[in-house]
Amino acid sequence: MSMELVFKALADSARRKLLDSLQEQNGQTLTQLCEGHEMTRQAVTKHLGILEEANLITTVKSGREKLHYINPVPIHDIYDRWISKYERSRLRALSDLKKNLEKQK
Repeated sequence: MSMELVFKALADSARRKLLDSLQEQNGQTLTQLCEGHEMTRQAVTKHLGILEEANLITTVKSGREKLHYINPVPIHDIYDRWISKYERSRLRALSDLKKNLEKQK
């Protein structure tokens, strides 16, 4: 999956709010996702399509409804590639600082 699609999907605040909603309660229907968002049903559907294309959400048919679930894998991939390598040196520095402070006691 292209990371460009993931970044494009995450660039929109409305899509991030939909992901936040799924983070709070996974497996929501379109109707549930429309509640609490000041968007039309058509706009929510469009945003969900972009999130699904970027593989940030998956859907499962349940009878006549479609349930939407967050897929954390693309976000984890971003973390692995863009964040974790910068975080390591900071964590190492904090660990070294802690050890040095503990030695001084």
